[in-house]
Amino acid sequence: MKFVRTELEAVIVVEPDLHRDGRGLFLETYHARKYREGGIEATFVQDNRSRSTRGTLRGLHAQEKRPQGKLVQVVAGEIFDVAVDLRRASPTFLRWFGVVLSEANAKQCWVPPGFGHGFYVLSETADVEYKCTDFYDPSDELRLAWDDPEIAVAWPLTGPPVLSGKDREARRACDLRERLPRG
Repeated sequence: MKFVRTELEAVIVVEPDLHRDGRGLFLETYHARKYREGGIEATFVQDNRSRSTRGTLRGLHAQEKRPQGKLVQVVAGEIFDVAVDLRRASPTFLRWFGVVLSEANAKQCWVPPGFGHGFYVLSETADVEYKCTDFYDPSDELRLAWDDPEIAVAWPLTGPPVLSGKDREARRACDLRERLPRG
C-alpha cells in the first residue's frame, strides 16, 4: 500500500495493494494502523455512498463549524475527484488538487478537514463511497461554485455539467471568505 503526498501537503492519494487472480480481486479499503502510519490519522463516524450519471458534477462542498475529513473511493465507474484548500491561514489557500479515481485503479483520496470536495463523473455511472470524520449537518454546509474563477479547477468537462439546484446556487469563495476555516 502506498500513500502518495500531493502538492497540497495534507491531501493524500492512497494506492492499495491489489491482489488479482482468476476469481477476481481483493484489496483492503481501510486499515487503521496502516492509514495512521501513512499519514491519515482519522476517526471515521459516517460512511456515505452516491451514484451519479455521466457529466454529473457534485461540489464543491464543505462544512463550516464541523469540517469533515473524507476518504473517497470509487467502487464502480470513474470520476475526477477534487480537493480545495479552504483554510484561510494556509499557504495553499484556494489551491486545488485533482485525481482520477476509478473501480479499475482502486485509488482513494484523503480530503482532510478544512478542504472542500467535489467530483465530476467520467463514466456512464459512478458509485462513490466515502468515510467521514464528522457527521453531516445540512445547516453547517458550505457550497462553493464549481466554476469559481479564483479557484479555477480544470474540470475535464465534455459539455455543461449536470448540477443539483443547490450546486447551481453555490457561491464564490470571495462571498464566503469569512465562513471558511481559519486554520
